[in-house]
Amino acid sequence: MPRATKGCARKRSRKRLLNKTEGYWGGRGNLYRKAIETYIRAMVFSFRDRKARKRDFRELWISRISAAVRERDMSYSRFINGLIKSNIDLNRKMLAEMAVNDKSAFDKLVEQAKSAISAASAV
Repeated sequence: MPRATKGCARKRSRKRLLNKTEGYWGGRGNLYRKAIETYIRAMVFSFRDRKARKRDFRELWISRISAAVRERDMSYSRFINGLIKSNIDLNRKMLAEMAVNDKSAFDKLVEQAKSAISAASAV
């Protein structure tokens, strides 16, 4: 009689993988070798895209801030520089949120940034 190796454990691990690939197209969801390849590739994409999502959001926030600041006759870089000089420590996510939803507070920030830049240039 042949020796059984990893009978229950192997079946369980295969079952786990096939459950993770359920719904994939064609044999990618039910053929074990194809499922392994597809699952590994999917995990690589998800790892990469979690990093890319952060970059994409930062790009979106910067473009929103830039558009709001341009309406107030200032450039994005001068605005950020003015905030740094006036010791206002807000991240770009919050600045973008204020630019869209709280225009009066954003106006005050722009004025503070302008005054900080003019004070620094006067010195």
